[in-house]
Order: sequence, then structure tokens, then C-alpha cells
Amino acid sequence: MTVAPERLSTISSDVVNPAVSLSCRYCGATYALSPTHVCIECFAPLEIAYDESALRRVTRASIEAGPTNLWRYVGLLPAGHDPARRVSLGAGWTPLRPATRLAAELGMRTLWVKDDSANPTHSFKDRVVSVALSAAREHGYTTVACASTGNLAQSVAAHAASAGLRSVVLIPHDLEDGKTVSTAVYGGTLVAIDGNYDDVNRLCSELSGEYEWAFVNVNVRPFYAEGSKTLGYEVAEQLGWRLPEQVVVPIASGSLLTKIDKAFGELGRLGLVEPTPYRVFGAQAQGCNPVAAAFARGVDTVSPMKPSTIAKSLSIGNPADGPYALDVARRTSGAITDVTDPEIVEGIRLLARTEGVFGETAGGVTVACLRRLLREGLLDPDAETVIFNTGDGLKTLDPLVSTGKPTATIRPSLAAFETAGLGD
Repeated sequence: MTVAPERLSTISSDVVNPAVSLSCRYCGATYALSPTHVCIECFAPLEIAYDESALRRVTRASIEAGPTNLWRYVGLLPAGHDPARRVSLGAGWTPLRPATRLAAELGMRTLWVKDDSANPTHSFKDRVVSVALSAAREHGYTTVACASTGNLAQSVAAHAASAGLRSVVLIPHDLEDGKTVSTAVYGGTLVAIDGNYDDVNRLCSELSGEYEWAFVNVNVRPFYAEGSKTLGYEVAEQLGWRLPEQVVVPIASGSLLTKIDKAFGELGRLGLVEPTPYRVFGAQAQGCNPVAAAFARGVDTVSPMKPSTIAKSLSIGNPADGPYALDVARRTSGAITDVTDPEIVEGIRLLARTEGVFGETAGGVTVACLRRLLREGLLDPDAETVIFNTGDGLKTLDPLVSTGKPTATIRPSLAAFETAGLGD
């Protein structure tokens, strides 16, 4: 079944909404631009389809004239074109840090850290939530909801509070205290589910059929996912309008990896950067590695698994975009690998010690996988590489408690300080 796309609409006198329809990622069926996410013909996921002529109105100059947040790319996004209905805490335009000391320790020539812990609620989820809630408001919703492993929960609650929307957030019962507290503080409805993320997500899917709410990672997922493209746009712009040769991206659902790839492809196709080759690498924890396991077996099917890892923000045992992440890694001659929990802790400490960036467990996964990829000769140490730190380490302190001790405990005297050898 094919539904004619909505006519291209100009929401303001300055910015045109380039999104015209939803398109099935598998069979190509198109649907009107609306809060829905599954193709009724083949049950594959839907994504935003754009009017190419509208996208080509975007120039480097128009982007650079925009705000220093993700909305500088509004001409490439499916929501937020009317500032009066935009939901925003100012996410985006986070630092792209040169990681010279980490590069030297790993034997690399050029390494960058895209540090999204600098976002308002300290994770990359602020990007996707800002776009999703803007779309929800444009479609008339007053209640927004989500299933979350933590970062999304906090971001939805915060953005909803700022916009005067009601939030209903569902989380696994064993989520880190830091993420639970930092979600509850915004005053929305927070529900802990006795189960893992996949259990929470299934319940969210059931609820979406019963309640007229905007579920950011269910019925408005096509809009939500497009917010991740802004990470790719920013990296290219911050590098002086060029693409890096390699990127290493953590995988939970797999959407972040696929959307960074999509952003690079769009920039090249639209003439905003030279379309140079790049390789995409994915990073998972061994305790939740369905995509890495499929890559290692050389198969296209991502088999679900029950997560058991300290990297709770990546603990999605049945990742919706897993097969598409496999496609990206293989098409770009990249790879997807995994690391143990002790290696994740080592990765967190290594990034902090060398670059002063305290990443959450997902960041530790990315750094540890970078090390493994280098060790196994899969990633070129001489190629310019960008890794993504997607959240703040203050949210995931528990795995570091045993190692985060004082160097020494002494009495308050100079003699005690010198006896302990602390001046050497």
C-alpha cells in the first residue's frame, strides 16, 4: 500500500520543512507524515523521507548563520521549523576534542573525542528528544512517554518539564541510582518495571496502542531517530567541513551508528562536504553483544539475548536497528566488536586519565573497543579517527567505586604528607 506524501509545507517564512512522508526501510511503501513507525505491508520500520530540492536549499552559510545548537541544522530535520513550537534545552554543538594524549598512548596519529556529555542532561539523547518532542507538539500531543535504559529517561523528563508537557517514563527496576534520581527530579511520572529494557520496551509498545501519547521511541521514533544525524553534521562542520576517515560508535539499538552514517552520506550528496570514503566501527559490551556476535559470525540475523553488563545504557538485547548497523559496518569496510566489563572500566579510566573526559560506561565501551580494534589490526592507526562519548560518567559511578579511592589517607600535617611520599 502506498499513501501519497503530504505536500511540502513552509512552516515559517525562512525555513522550509523538507520532510514529506514516511518510507518503509524494507519494501519502500510510503505513508503520510504522521506519528507511526511500522509498515503495515511488511512490518519493517519506517523512516523520514525528504524532498531533495528542499534539502538542497541548505548551504554551509545558512548553517553557520544558525544558533550554536542542533537547530542550526533544522533545514535537514523533520521537525522544529516553527520556533514557537520547538522543544529545546539548547542541545548540540558539543566539543570535538583533540585526543592527543590518548592517541599517543594507543599509537595513533590523529584522534578526536566528540563529547556529548556536554549536553543539557549530559548525554546525546538530548538531540533525539528535542526533535521527537518538537514533532510531538506539532502533532498535538500533550503527554510524552518512553522506555529507557536511563539517559533517555532523564532527557524526556527534562524536556517535557521545560515545555509544560506531561511525561511518563518507564525504566528497568535495576537502573543506576544516578539515572533514576536525575529523572525523578523533574516531577514527571516515573515507573520502574521488574524486568530488563526489552521487557520495558514491549510494555511501552502495548501502552502505545491504548493511550494517545507520543512515545518517543515507538510511534514518533522516525522523528526521534533523525536527531542523531546532528552528531554527524557537527563532526563534519567542526573538522572544517570534511569527513573523518574512521569513526567508532557505541551500539545500543544501533540507531546512532546508522544515523551518523546517514548524516555523512547526506552531507556528501548535498555538496556540503567532499564525499570522501570513511569507515564505521561499532562498539558493544560482551554482556550485551547481539550485533557484534552477528558480525563475528558473518550473518545478517541479529539474535536477541538477555543483557548482563555494567554498560546498562547499551543493554538492549533485541536492537531494532541491529541489522542496519551490520549493513553500515560492512558497506564501509568497518567492523563491530565487543569488550568485557573489566575492559570497560579500564576504558573509562584511560579516557579520564589521558584527556580529562569522564565518560559513562558506554564511553568506556567505545574506548576499550577502539583498543581492541587497533590490537587486532582492524582499525588503521594512521587514519583520522573520531570516537563518541555519549554520556557523563557521574551517571554511572557504581562500577568505579572499588577503584575510585584516595591515593592516601593521612593526618593533617606536613610530616604526614611527606612520610606518605606524596610530594615525590
